[in-house]
Amino acid sequence: MNGYALFVLIGTVGVFSLERVAEFLNLRSVPPSPPDPLAGAYQPGEYARLRPYLTARTHLAWIRETAGLGALLGFWFLGGFAWLVRLAQESPGGTVGEGLVFFAVLFLLRALFGLPFSLYSTFVIEERFGFNRTTARVFVTDLLKGLALAGVLGAPLLAGFLVLFSQGGDRAWLWAWAVLAVFLVLLQLAVPRWIMPLFNRFTPLGEGPLREAIMEYTRSVGFAVRDVFIMDASKRSTKGNAFFTGIGRQRRIALFDTLVERQTPEQILGVVAHEVGHYKGRHVSLGLALTLLHIGLMLAAFSGFRTQEALYEAFLVDAPKLYAGLVFFALLIGPVEFLLGLGLQALSRRHEYQADRFAALTTGAPAALGTALLRLSADNLAHPDPHPLYVALNYSHPPLLERLRALGLGRTETSGGPQQPLSSSGGSGLAGTPISGSRSSTGPDDPAR
Repeated sequence: MNGYALFVLIGTVGVFSLERVAEFLNLRSVPPSPPDPLAGAYQPGEYARLRPYLTARTHLAWIRETAGLGALLGFWFLGGFAWLVRLAQESPGGTVGEGLVFFAVLFLLRALFGLPFSLYSTFVIEERFGFNRTTARVFVTDLLKGLALAGVLGAPLLAGFLVLFSQGGDRAWLWAWAVLAVFLVLLQLAVPRWIMPLFNRFTPLGEGPLREAIMEYTRSVGFAVRDVFIMDASKRSTKGNAFFTGIGRQRRIALFDTLVERQTPEQILGVVAHEVGHYKGRHVSLGLALTLLHIGLMLAAFSGFRTQEALYEAFLVDAPKLYAGLVFFALLIGPVEFLLGLGLQALSRRHEYQADRFAALTTGAPAALGTALLRLSADNLAHPDPHPLYVALNYSHPPLLERLRALGLGRTETSGGPQQPLSSSGGSGLAGTPISGSRSSTGPDDPAR
């Protein structure tokens, strides 16, 4: 085992172990009763469901991640990568053809591995706790659409990448960086218009007090919005959320229909104002800039590693193959990416404070945003007081109690009583995420999906 293999092995197992410890600590930190000011946000008996729900989600994560680590190590040390390279070499088309076969097989293997966990999460755990509305037809359709989309978008991008690196010389990474930058910008335009409608129906919000309040608010803060849409999230889950999508004139506000059903217009306006705060704080632009910088650095680093024979030997492959090098480099850089991710997560949490503050100041109603966050947390059975280590590893948004404190809200205020002055909470951060989100079970999306 050479140095590359040892680094990947230690780094992968180390990250895995740290994440499992964080999940264990997070599960133990669930308080026996809802802490102030959350007590009034739960219906009778609702809080008692929270610990079993988080326990079920955490146990599934333990099984999924342990099996995933075992599958990776088994595939690696039993010569799976070498076998896959030999299989790819039998395909026509040279480096591009081989690379497409190599990645197609890896992608399908990964999809097949995750399928049982996704099924169990959706149709057992989410169903047991009353969240699931996904039918078998919707599940299969989503899966097939996702696979088709990956092929339509991913295959040409991968082919172009392989051509550039195989023929572009020492500056290939610069050309690849430029292509990816253009692709990401175009994707921001394509997502709201063509991609998201493949999975959900977006209906313009009808005339009424809510639409009038939202449009009047966006005009008052100088934020141009093309339209406000209701997304039929209820066909998959009862959980609520909201987000912005698109850039420039294509910006749209998307409200989950489950959110509109459960929140008052004042609370929804607070949620919208929070998302506007991300754009007004230039968090979206900064997020895109950081993403492009990160991609550039990774491509430059890959350019230096892709011809290192020892990297391929670490994965039992005899000679350098460009397409295999992409995967091996990703595994090599994984621990470094994990550390970089901690910084980005922290930056994102700071940005959420800034967006909250913007919403409170521009609407003049911090309590409305506070009660909206409380309702979302209770409805989604989110962890009321997650462990700090788990937050550091997984949360793109601050924990609810910290957000409420930063808003200057206590139990009285979030229950509809008189508001207290807003406390200062500066910061900046990444945007483009829902009002309530993390890579954990606290977010609206199932991580197994």
